[in-house]
Amino acid sequence: MKTLKSKTIVFVHGLFVNNKSWENWKTFFEAKGYTVYTPANPSHEGNPATLRTNIDPNLTKVNFVDVVNNLVKFIDTLPEKPILIGHSLGGLTVQKLMDLGKGEAGVMIDGAPPMGVIPYEWSFWKSNFTVVNPFKGNTVFMPTKSWFHYTFGNTLARAESDQVFDEFVVPESRAIAWGTLKSYAKVDFKKAHQPLLFIAGEKDHIMPATLNKRNFKAYKNPASITDFKMFEGRGHFICGEKNWEEVATYIYNWIKN
Repeated sequence: MKTLKSKTIVFVHGLFVNNKSWENWKTFFEAKGYTVYTPANPSHEGNPATLRTNIDPNLTKVNFVDVVNNLVKFIDTLPEKPILIGHSLGGLTVQKLMDLGKGEAGVMIDGAPPMGVIPYEWSFWKSNFTVVNPFKGNTVFMPTKSWFHYTFGNTLARAESDQVFDEFVVPESRAIAWGTLKSYAKVDFKKAHQPLLFIAGEKDHIMPATLNKRNFKAYKNPASITDFKMFEGRGHFICGEKNWEEVATYIYNWIKN
């Protein structure tokens, strides 16, 4: 495997949370000698509890193209191509950024699928239909604690899941979720690419491990590196639940090789 020279990491958060969700990972990788950035998506900056009570009026206007372009603009200010690490919708965002040539390597943790990788798992649709409900249009989606426990916190006791909700959950733009179903969410699975690592949580409801595996298998360029790792017993809150450091260490070792 090629040696990655970049010492810069950009973490990309997913839907229903913001960049606060990466605080422990930022500390972890800074201790390993990396320069780490955790930009927030447009209209997602701030304390989650405050964002829930004071919803940004521009939130409903933010779509998936805006999310990607915001990161392209940020990455283009950096002195070197970063290693990109994304969770959930952030995983799909990383795939798109890698397709655009913006990273030296990409890591997708429980990533949302690009257009063309079809989700047929029941738990995916149970989790996501309420978000992309066609009768709701581009309104704000406000997660509930019961929804969050099923989608993110199913490996946690309900009380612990509720605590995580209070600390991290933000209102979300349905337009971003809708954008994953449109042509901009396509990637070129056949062209040569920088190294990619797919991480899946065995018990993930909203982005099931089987869906992550199909996403990984869709890449067809034999000269490019594409790896897959499933962590048993982990849910969608894989980046924050007990033993998250094991996942971070696996990624660190993959980067270092």
